[in-house]
Amino acid sequence: MAYDKFNILTSSAVPLPIENVDTDQIIPARFLKATERKGFGDNLFRDWRYNSDGTPKEQFVLNNPIYSGKILVGGKNFGSGSSREHAAWAVYDYGFRCVVSSFFADIFRGNCLNIGVLPVQVSPEFLDKIFKAIEADPKTELEINLPEQKITILATGESESFDINDYKKGNMLNGFDDIDYLLNIQEDIEKYAENTPL
Repeated sequence: MAYDKFNILTSSAVPLPIENVDTDQIIPARFLKATERKGFGDNLFRDWRYNSDGTPKEQFVLNNPIYSGKILVGGKNFGSGSSREHAAWAVYDYGFRCVVSSFFADIFRGNCLNIGVLPVQVSPEFLDKIFKAIEADPKTELEINLPEQKITILATGESESFDINDYKKGNMLNGFDDIDYLLNIQEDIEKYAENTPL
């Protein structure tokens, strides 16, 4: 399933300065029955966003109209817990294209990269600067430059580099998942097969 190409993203951000946000908080287990990637955004952080009667919890950041954007900034150890890929689906389906944290659970990081959400891991010090910049001005924009692997707080010009696997970086730039990548090199695979004796 192809997704939007990711090159340079400039956007305001939604701050969630909570550590150890696990996948059951991102998408509660009762919403895992669906097998398609659509519709999970409605239940992103469901138990934090809504009361039991379905009314929005005004104090939760996703219900606060002063915050918006395609970047979610989370606390340390984001995406811990079970390996459910639905958590990454919910993040993507809600509209986020990048999650920033000082540490990601490995499986959640991989699930994000597989569907077009860029996990940007920064130092704890830089994460703190981002939170403070958003607190000072909710319209603060971040620039996520994937080709250069750099994140910048545009208001201050402060930036930091981030790491990403070369294969996943190429897929993100082209909007490929693993199957799209194989289809893109199908001719090369067929030529190799023709020229390689069994």
